[in-house]
Amino acid sequence: MITDSIVQAQTITEWLIEAERQIKARSDYLTQLDAAIGDGDHGINMRRGFEAVGKALAGQSDTSPPGRTLIVAGKTLVATVGGASGPLWGSALRRAGRSLGDAEGFDPEQLAAALDAALEGVVELGAAAPGDKTMVDALTPATRALHDALNSGASLPEGLRAAAEAARIGAEATVPMQARKGRASYLGERSIGHQDPGATSAAIIVAALSDSVARRG
Repeated sequence: MITDSIVQAQTITEWLIEAERQIKARSDYLTQLDAAIGDGDHGINMRRGFEAVGKALAGQSDTSPPGRTLIVAGKTLVATVGGASGPLWGSALRRAGRSLGDAEGFDPEQLAAALDAALEGVVELGAAAPGDKTMVDALTPATRALHDALNSGASLPEGLRAAAEAARIGAEATVPMQARKGRASYLGERSIGHQDPGATSAAIIVAALSDSVARRG
């Protein structure tokens, strides 16, 4: 059982493996979204990256601190995911890993702080803000929802369910937006009416975290 005091370190590994599974299952959908406003390779790239993460984690010790696991995953994504997504997710996971440090476990508030650090890394590297039609539009409401839920006394599984739902809604809310960052921004008003693939994959990854924690809860 996951308690509200200490989260087991294995949860991070299980999250990343679940993210690999969910990204793989929806890679064609992500590619379809990207074909409309990008290079058409987002699903392929994300699938390749998370498959590489799965292989990298298989070679890690079961006693590896969760923060270090995230750093390994981040470095792997930088090396294997093409386009902007590799550096962005690499920065996100490495920032989250550094936030958790070398501790063997962490509490819900520390996990929320790690996700804040991940979002900060994405914002700094991508220079994106909410409304720009990027992954930030999914991650920002997700982190806010998690903090709000924990502050109101919710358990971590409940908080992450709220975060996953907020991320899903945030991704869907990119449809009427005009892209202001990345490849889609070159289309100008033609980017309106399409859901952003980066926000969609971000929502999938947040949902994977929620699902992996719920199974332990």
